Amino acid sequence: MSLSIENLNQHYGSSHTLKNISFTAAEAECVAVLGRNGAGKTTLLKCLMGLLPATSGAIVYQGRSLTTAPPHLRAQAGIGYVPQGREIFAGLSVRENLEIAASAAGHGDGDAVIAEMIELFPVLGEMWRRRGGDLSGGQQQQLSIARALATRPSLMILDEPTEGVQPSIVKRIEEVVGALRGRLTILLVEQYFDFARSIADAYLVLQRGEVAVSGRMAEMEVDRVRKLLAV
Repeated sequence: MSLSIENLNQHYGSSHTLKNISFTAAEAECVAVLGRNGAGKTTLLKCLMGLLPATSGAIVYQGRSLTTAPPHLRAQAGIGYVPQGREIFAGLSVRENLEIAASAAGHGDGDAVIAEMIELFPVLGEMWRRRGGDLSGGQQQQLSIARALATRPSLMILDEPTEGVQPSIVKRIEEVVGALRGRLTILLVEQYFDFARSIADAYLVLQRGEVAVSGRMAEMEVDRVRKLLAV
């Protein structure tokens, strides 16, 4: 397995936010993490990235324990992260956002990496010199995904990539993520059920910090999962 999570627990003060979370992601497959708002999805991703400490349990990536590793070592291990809210460098240009990511990952072929990102998201080439903070929400989301991909990760973690994005850009993001499937491992948190269902190989549904149901996407009991996700 590329990624293995075993009995992961996380506490925030007196609140038990994640409760014995266990799942695996095979090499080059996409796993969707579904759930209502407040179910623990973003907390899970932050634990995987080392942005929140796990109380107990194990996080193993490509045979290496990352349970207590700081975020920069997880990034160096090949994990790319697109956070909810994008968190691009608003005062830097599109080019500078991508250059920093490629440089931080130690890519000597930074120009080639950036050219690949522009091919994936052509609008970024049109906005080359524009500051990240001046882009629309959808353009910022594309830049956030491209910046993470510029590090050439082997595992890509995406937190709500379609949130607040217009349908035409959702379609482009779906095309890009779909193209990446089979080339790298993807962990996808997504509220847009049909988007996740069309891309993921496997899924888990979180409910109050616990795994309510999980399995292969092709075997999903769709009506049951839709009821779990219903507001």
